[in-house]
Amino acid sequence: MPKKEESFLKVIPLGGLNEIGKNITVLEYQDDIIIIDCGMSFPDDEMFGIDIVIPDFTYLLRNRERIKGMVLTHGHEDHIGAIPYLLKEIDIPIYGTKLTLGLVESKLKEHSLNDLARLNVVKPGDRIKLGVFSIEFIRTNHSIADAVALAINTPVGTVLHTGDFKVDYTPVDAEPIDFQKLAEVGRKGVLLMLADSTNAERKGYTLSEKTVGITLENIFRNVENRIIIATFASNVHRVQRIIDAAEKCGRKVAISGRSMVNVVNVATELGYLKIPEKILVDINKLKSLDENKIVVITTGSQGEPMSALSRMAASEHKAIQIKKGDTIILSSSPIPGNEKTISNVVNKLFEKGAEVIYSDLADIHVSGHACEEEIKLMHSLVKPKFFIPVHGEYKHLRQHGIIAENLGMPKDNIFILESGQVLELTPSKAKVAAKSVPAGKTLVDGLGVGDVGNIVLRDRRLLSESGLMIIVVALTKETGQICSGPDLISRGFVYVRESEDLMESAKQVVKETLEKCQSDGIREWAALKNAVKDDLKEFIYARTKRNPVILPIIMEV
Repeated sequence: MPKKEESFLKVIPLGGLNEIGKNITVLEYQDDIIIIDCGMSFPDDEMFGIDIVIPDFTYLLRNRERIKGMVLTHGHEDHIGAIPYLLKEIDIPIYGTKLTLGLVESKLKEHSLNDLARLNVVKPGDRIKLGVFSIEFIRTNHSIADAVALAINTPVGTVLHTGDFKVDYTPVDAEPIDFQKLAEVGRKGVLLMLADSTNAERKGYTLSEKTVGITLENIFRNVENRIIIATFASNVHRVQRIIDAAEKCGRKVAISGRSMVNVVNVATELGYLKIPEKILVDINKLKSLDENKIVVITTGSQGEPMSALSRMAASEHKAIQIKKGDTIILSSSPIPGNEKTISNVVNKLFEKGAEVIYSDLADIHVSGHACEEEIKLMHSLVKPKFFIPVHGEYKHLRQHGIIAENLGMPKDNIFILESGQVLELTPSKAKVAAKSVPAGKTLVDGLGVGDVGNIVLRDRRLLSESGLMIIVVALTKETGQICSGPDLISRGFVYVRESEDLMESAKQVVKETLEKCQSDGIREWAALKNAVKDDLKEFIYARTKRNPVILPIIMEV
């Protein structure tokens, strides 16, 4: 007798595959569902005006009664950034380490979600039970403190989710990855592993965070003027290394950027940042200090348009004006897709006479993700039967699959999935289900969540590429004859005064089209608008080889 579908463990990535960011994975067995992480991503160049991108929660909303809770691997935005948007729809308990939940709590306050009783702090080594799932938290290393992997016992076997990880033998917090526990889980048997793939294309090992501290201290000692250093706000270890280097070199530290101020406050309050007394100064009081006694830690290492560093580069920052002699350090590597915006900021800083040091010039950044040899070590310790590479673009997932295959895993046991695909597991078998679940992108624009879709984005793209032409004309109600207009308004297409001949000819085309419609007995507004649009579009393209958005406005008088 065939097994019922309910006997499968279903693993459903709703984001984080074939992309950087928006990480969220669902585990489902019969009537129980748990969620692993709930992140956001930043919009790409085609998403005009969009602030952030979050996962499509349709599947979770449909099954809200079955969700037992959410577990978090760490506190980066691509793993926690969408939590407030989900909690506005579903009330569920959330489990994570102290710093991770401290950052989540701060985000919930920003969204006026002040009922924080559902946040549950766990420590590495703790176990929790959510429905049929038993979850153990295992300490790992990453570019943020308190990162964990998850060993999840299910009715069909153990699932290990590595979270984002690297192997750092000399971590800043002296808390190395828990190899012993990972090996123990591996010895007991792991049915499925989901593992970080971001650096799968990179050979060798990821450098220790301590190397950055040494490099920064050497730079600080050799710089005689003001130092401004941009890094990820969430990289608490990096911020600690910067503060330590500043203290050794006798410099005061100022913090710039809302997210940086927020993370520093949370991390200090929870004991993850050790800040010496009197080293912090108000950014608005830097003028009273000598230039060679200042370090400014700021956001904007990815060239984000509204970040503090970008505003400094554009001379729009209230407290800091970049001047000749300043040394600016970008302590990060570009997230794929951000290279151009970073380059623009670097060029502006150079133009202002500043010295700019970035990762191509010095070891001022190390990744938080495992390179090939560390990935091999994780596979060798865990020895999973089945494997899903996660957290990366397709090329990263594919390369991670090749690494697993080279280590002896059968190719049929490696599943390179797309978001929304469902992997069904029994103790002995794994297969991709025929039907996927909704797993698209939900766009956040201001206070609007999901109200901007492909049609709106298409219109925004067309407006940005070709501009807009509005035609306003009034017709008599009785006869349909033109009694006013047509008047043409152009935005982003041509400057009217310099193109009077073109605009007058365009008016004549509209006039002739409407007169023809009247003689043919066409009176419906939709038909009139379409006729005006089609004729005017053909005329403008013939004259200019451009296709502006044409918007006819017809009124009856």
